[in-house]
Amino acid sequence: MEWAQIFSEARVVGFILLFIRFGAMFMATPIFSHQSIPVTIKTAMAFFFTVLFYPSMPPLAIEISAPALTVAVLGELLFGLVVGVALQLAYHVITFAGGQISFTMGFSLASAIDPQSGVSMPIISQFLSLLALMLLFSIDMHHWILLYVNESLSAVPLGGFMLTEHLFGYLVQAAADMFRVGFMIAFPIIAITILEDIIFGMLMKTMPQFNLLVIGFPIKIAVALVVLIVTLGSTLLIVRHQVEGAFNWLEALF
Repeated sequence: MEWAQIFSEARVVGFILLFIRFGAMFMATPIFSHQSIPVTIKTAMAFFFTVLFYPSMPPLAIEISAPALTVAVLGELLFGLVVGVALQLAYHVITFAGGQISFTMGFSLASAIDPQSGVSMPIISQFLSLLALMLLFSIDMHHWILLYVNESLSAVPLGGFMLTEHLFGYLVQAAADMFRVGFMIAFPIIAITILEDIIFGMLMKTMPQFNLLVIGFPIKIAVALVVLIVTLGSTLLIVRHQVEGAFNWLEALF
């Protein structure tokens, strides 16, 4: 490619839009949006991958004017935000489940700062979130995101993304699935805890000397931890299925 073509107006605008697409993806998607990664590193990564994918960038299909470029920039930001929200909803299934488990076990007040999102969450949620993060690395999700950006260049031209009714409907359904699947993950521990509460209530009626605070709560926590360990493998498989389903939907949509 000649230098005149590389630095032509259309190629420069395309480079900027591609850089915005990568930057928006790195700010919104799991793994890349980790709070421990400085913004300067994310920006440098976006610039590096923009240069790397620049030769495969298709010709710019939009008009080069101030209104068209404004809409194109907003579209690229919206594209990265939509992809990030879709993947985050699939990832945070386990975070929601961890919150329900922590509340059931009596750990709702024991919270810590989550390094992934930078917000305070119960310790069980943080533990499951870190396990899910390692799961995402094990299935090479960071590579999936880069390959998806490369494939999206032909399916969604730079500056040509539009938020459709079908896309909005999927995000609403994904948000509903986050609560449904999260409750499904936490259901075994919730069910066994309810059964324990019934048993402890019967013991307190038949044996008034039974001290629930001294004996009951440690037993409840120990049983819940055993159930959590037993169901941990299936929980991670559910999270993997949710993330893979979100990627398959994104590929089918575009």
